[in-house]
Amino acid sequence: MRVLRELLPNHLPEDVSITLVDRVPYHCLKTEYYALAAGTVSDQDVRVAFPDDPNLSMRYGEIANIDLENKLIHFTNEDQIDFDQLIIGLGCEDKFHNVPGAEEYSHSIQTIGKARDTYQTLNNLPAKSVVSIVGGGLSGIELASELRESRPDLTIKLFDRGKTILSSFPERISRYVQNWFNTNGVDVINEANITKVETGIIYNHDEAVTTDVVVWTAGIQPNKLIRDLDVEKDRQGRVVLTPHHNIPEHEDVYVVGDCASLPYAPSAQLAEGQAEQIVQMMQKRWSGKELPEALPSIKLKGVLGSLGKKQGFGLMNERAITGRIARILKSGVLWMYKYHKG
Repeated sequence: MRVLRELLPNHLPEDVSITLVDRVPYHCLKTEYYALAAGTVSDQDVRVAFPDDPNLSMRYGEIANIDLENKLIHFTNEDQIDFDQLIIGLGCEDKFHNVPGAEEYSHSIQTIGKARDTYQTLNNLPAKSVVSIVGGGLSGIELASELRESRPDLTIKLFDRGKTILSSFPERISRYVQNWFNTNGVDVINEANITKVETGIIYNHDEAVTTDVVVWTAGIQPNKLIRDLDVEKDRQGRVVLTPHHNIPEHEDVYVVGDCASLPYAPSAQLAEGQAEQIVQMMQKRWSGKELPEALPSIKLKGVLGSLGKKQGFGLMNERAITGRIARILKSGVLWMYKYHKG
């Protein structure tokens, strides 16, 4: 979306057109899938229309594989399209860490379809049901807090590997989030190690814990199409790139976002910063200009998370912020992104 916004309508050469390939006919605000799953926002609230431009065409479908050598994208219905230049921004999937039963018996919020299914499951639960959320990162924390506000009748357990919640954040933030959970009746299980998942049972350190639903938010990995590409990858399975964000030996193939090997944790703002640099590299190549040896570091402004609709937390320019202001900031950033204001 950032690439499209940078190029359209006035920064695309006359002899270049763009084909956008996606499985659904709208852009999705993935960072808000937790709220969709909890039932506090509607499906429409997490959708954004694609740009309307004569130089942009759409192709909807599920991709089967990407043929870099022959510059072809194959679809599951056996159709294919060719490309001269390609930007891959396929995002991530759940990583189950080889935990038996985790993929089969847990729910996900990694795609809009899976978030919808999770919403149906969670909001059809009878009162006093137990929901176990595995993973105490941003997604797990936001889902647990949002679900607490949406369904105060449920028992919510949040399983976190750390000694404290958000242990990599400043102590002030960790303590604030833990206090919010204590006050609002979310049971945080620290130093958890989920060893198996079955129907109605989750095993923590091999000890069975009865549950009605398991939602998995315990790690991500690049999309399977990326994992299947025969190119160099890092230990996380992300594609190793040149300093100009293209695949080595494939000058016209760029990788953006969660699938790219970068010295930062994956995030939406990182992907946007990278996308801006990709556009600059494409424009230089189109005009025959020499590429710089290196690109400036992508400037990240910080991290913001929500605790329900009224409270939040964050780290902005190394400064910890908590409470109402953090939540308002996150809402503002989301509004600007959704309506292309910055």
